[in-house]
Amino acid sequence: MRGGGPATGGLDLNSRVDVARTSSVDRLRRSWRRLRLSALPIVQCALGAALAWFIAHNVIGHVQPFFAPTAAVVSIGISFGARLRRSVELVVGVAVGIGIGDLFITRAGTGVWQIALVVAVAMAATVFLDGGSIISMQAASSAVLVATLLPPSAGGGFSRMIDALVGGLVGVVVVASIPLHPVRRARDQAAEVLAVMGKSLTGCADGLLEQDPDKIRTALEAARATQPQIDGLRSTLEGGREISRISPLYWNSRTRLDRITATADPLDNAVRNTRVLLRRSLTLVQDEEILDPRLIEVVEQLAQGVDVVRKMMLADPGDQPDQAEAARVLRSVAKNARPELVTGAGLSAHVVFAQVRSMVVDLMQVCGMQRISAMALLPPTVPHPHVPPAE
Repeated sequence: MRGGGPATGGLDLNSRVDVARTSSVDRLRRSWRRLRLSALPIVQCALGAALAWFIAHNVIGHVQPFFAPTAAVVSIGISFGARLRRSVELVVGVAVGIGIGDLFITRAGTGVWQIALVVAVAMAATVFLDGGSIISMQAASSAVLVATLLPPSAGGGFSRMIDALVGGLVGVVVVASIPLHPVRRARDQAAEVLAVMGKSLTGCADGLLEQDPDKIRTALEAARATQPQIDGLRSTLEGGREISRISPLYWNSRTRLDRITATADPLDNAVRNTRVLLRRSLTLVQDEEILDPRLIEVVEQLAQGVDVVRKMMLADPGDQPDQAEAARVLRSVAKNARPELVTGAGLSAHVVFAQVRSMVVDLMQVCGMQRISAMALLPPTVPHPHVPPAE
């Protein structure tokens, strides 16, 4: 199988306009998905800030409780991960920064050397206490605010420490009272990654069939862009564990959360193997290697299998038919990924073949199968010494 696909420079004006329009639409869709996933955290931050100000101002009686809504917003955060630790670090950082800042403006006034010293002392103190980056940065910024912009508080730094504590506690209460679903968000993110993976494999199969390196290159760029989504999935799972601990509404979701957490590593591995497959496919087309058309069919079947796994991920928990269908499709791909598909082929074809097999194992693990069981489904790459070769 040989060919010379169309080069990017050979695209006419209309084709370039179509490519640009498609890219813009894809970016708009990704932006909308990000906004949709972040809608509830935005609402949580808005309500938390308002509630923290109301408590500090109207209930406690502080005139300008600047640190209360600030602490609430930062403790809730928009990333949905490790909120409890972040809230504690925030409160500690603000308290240390405020205390040191108030001490310096009371004793030494403000100025160039005072600001340098207050930042150094605040960061050194928090590094000594914990070493977390959030504590250090928050302590430094709080100390600078107190030392340069805010007048001394009536109660020294104590009232501002109370504001920070109120904000941090309000943030935790808001997260527990209006929680994000700890499973649904992670499930949606995993399904989005699988959707990109399936589309990339389909583009790869088309590029191999048509000897078009541009299609494979586009698929590779899309697959490479999934790493932030993988990182976001891990952050979501970490935040989901916190939600399942502090919110009574989702105490019963821990088992489901554990199951989807177990898919994070094999899903990450599958995406990485997809990138390798795409890179070698691009090299294969550029080098005009010989390729068995049946291997292209296996890549296309794998793309279809990824889509079935994506649907399984979005199905209701414990929906056995979807899980069984995903496993059935992947078993079919494994059965067809036979070593004779790359007999006499070059290095790139062998790498593509190996990556297909690796991805089948990864996706089987996403479906809940043990790795050793998934590997047992693959045809052997060498004949067994006691079994004669097939006629």
